[in-house]
Amino acid sequence: MKQVEKPQIDPQVALRWYKDMIYIRTFEEQTERSFRRGKIGGYLHVYTGQEAVVTAFLEASRPDDIMFTGYRDHPHPLLRGSDPGAIMAELYGKVTGVCKGKGGSMHIFDVSRGFYGGYGVIGGHIPLAVGAAYALRYQNTDRVCLCFFGDGAMNSGAFHEPINMAGLWGHDGTCPVVFIIENNLYAMGTSVKRSSAVTNLASRFDQYAIPNEQVDGMDIFAVHGVASRAIDEARRTGRPYAVEALTYRFSGHGAADLFQPYREKTEVESWRQRDPIRMLEGRLRADGHLTDGAIAEIQAAADRMVEEAVKFAEASPEPPAEELYTDIYADA
Repeated sequence: MKQVEKPQIDPQVALRWYKDMIYIRTFEEQTERSFRRGKIGGYLHVYTGQEAVVTAFLEASRPDDIMFTGYRDHPHPLLRGSDPGAIMAELYGKVTGVCKGKGGSMHIFDVSRGFYGGYGVIGGHIPLAVGAAYALRYQNTDRVCLCFFGDGAMNSGAFHEPINMAGLWGHDGTCPVVFIIENNLYAMGTSVKRSSAVTNLASRFDQYAIPNEQVDGMDIFAVHGVASRAIDEARRTGRPYAVEALTYRFSGHGAADLFQPYREKTEVESWRQRDPIRMLEGRLRADGHLTDGAIAEIQAAADRMVEEAVKFAEASPEPPAEELYTDIYADA
């Protein structure tokens, strides 16, 4: 992993990152509470600990760029501006949800924000993202596709074929996709070292002629620097680029993963010392841009937004039975 010098960032930009990360963590912590109360059905995967990755990449992208991700997918549309009430209602299975309550936690979609899912099948969205990236250049645009996935998805068959296609199309400048591997060290309960013969996951892209690098996924300044370069390169050349963000999830794989027997508590606590929010908070404090009072105000604002989202979700109606038959086929 390259050691990158922390750039000087406008304090107002860094404060916005801080607010965004507080917002999505607060939202995620609430979803876990709602799941325990039986308000959220199906399954739930939260993003707690990985906030620097999505925040930095979306900051480096343009609003008209598009993105795909797996089932740990709540923060992506939230940071793109999706209504938090509609996202929470979707998790609650309510008709006011962004997908009318049909997608739930793992299948969120908001095309109006350039968010094309939210996929429950591991690695299943990678071929779609590659095809979408090709379509963007085929339409003579300079838009870019971001494709987020975890370390476990790299061992699926759905990874290798589209990555090869992306490399081939990249020779012609027709596949502007940025692959973001969110390596949180565990594919469910299996560690990378137990599942991958090559543990430098970024280097796998060498076999497909795709430029790649690793980055400290807990340091938002480092991630933003790499994200900006990768996205600019894909936009300029039409070639794919891959970034492996070394990060860590503080919660279990999913909401039912309570005991986490596959990792030591000391390991989790060690990673918590590098909490991306606290690292950014420390730098802002040290530079004189954040005080205890400001932190309390930011947290209170996030709490209010999330509380309103919960109230909206709980007050919303269930989908009527006829919704089973809508949005199934496209109109001719």
